[in-house]
Order: sequence, then structure tokens, then C-alpha cells
Amino acid sequence: MSKIVRYKFDQANPPTLTDAQKTEIAALRARSEDDVDTSDIPELTEEFWQNAVRNPYFKPIKQQLTLRLDSDLVAWFKRRAPDGRGYQSAINRALREYVTKQGRKAG
Repeated sequence: MSKIVRYKFDQANPPTLTDAQKTEIAALRARSEDDVDTSDIPELTEEFWQNAVRNPYFKPIKQQLTLRLDSDLVAWFKRRAPDGRGYQSAINRALREYVTKQGRKAG
């Protein structure tokens, strides 16, 4: 029977690098790009980027806040959510879609 081992990583306070790790990073930094073998990696074309999609497993960190919305808007989202659940996520998706479209217009 295998034993589950869990590690905790604090991004704000990562562990210090060992001397061996520092040496390896310095060696990698000193290499030129021409020394890196990319023969097994296909070139990314413009078509690739046009068809690219955001990582479906990416979940941005959520921030809790108090937001005053018109009651008719909240009621509209609640009516469209099964059992009234998930309406906050639906509002988040609507805002995300709006921001994405605005970014395309500005970009």
C-alpha cells in the first residue's frame, strides 16, 4: 500500500535555492539561444494563435466583495440559474465576457 505524501508550498516565501541549483541556473543563463535544441518543437504559426483557447483548468483567484446591483438584474440571473444556485458565477461570466470584448476593442 502506498503512502500519500503532501507538500505545502508558500509562494510568498519560497525555499532558498541550493548552491547546485544556483550553479545550474547560472549555466542555463549563460547558454545562447542557438545552443538550445528545438528540433522536436514545432514552430507556432499565426493560425495557431488565432485558434488558441485559454487553459480550461485555469481558475483565477476570486476576491470577495460587496457589490450593489439592481434587484431586477439579480432576479434575472437567479431565474436562469438552476434552483437559484450559481447566479453569482453567471454574473462573473457575464462580466468576464464584457471585459474580454472591451479588451479586444481597445487592443
